[in-house]
Amino acid sequence: MAAFHFELVSPEQLLFSGEVESVAIPGVEGQMTILRDHAPVMTTLKPGVVEVEESASKKSRIFVRGGFADVATGGLTILAEVATPVEQLDAAKIAQEIKNAQEDLADAAGDEAKRVASEKLDQLNELKVALGL
Repeated sequence: MAAFHFELVSPEQLLFSGEVESVAIPGVEGQMTILRDHAPVMTTLKPGVVEVEESASKKSRIFVRGGFADVATGGLTILAEVATPVEQLDAAKIAQEIKNAQEDLADAAGDEAKRVASEKLDQLNELKVALGL
């Protein structure tokens, strides 16, 4: 399969830069798989897992908490709000974060505080589902 250039960048670091065969991304309108010579498109990302296939035998998964994906003639660039390799995530920590977010939502005073707490809880639940926890 033909390769193309892919970069995944978060505010903290460059998580991936290299040639890949395909990348599956969690677009807000649904899952998309990007291959070489994909039509140019820009989309927003929802919380979910980016699946990177460098070759048939080398694959990696990176959780993103939203961001943007830009497919251009030069390849694919993802600018993620937060990004973490799946193997670095801890199920117990995620469960505790969900519990804390539920408490924050219950304690939230005012519409904006409730919206922020609800959004955080939704993102954590997306992570839980994406990881099959």
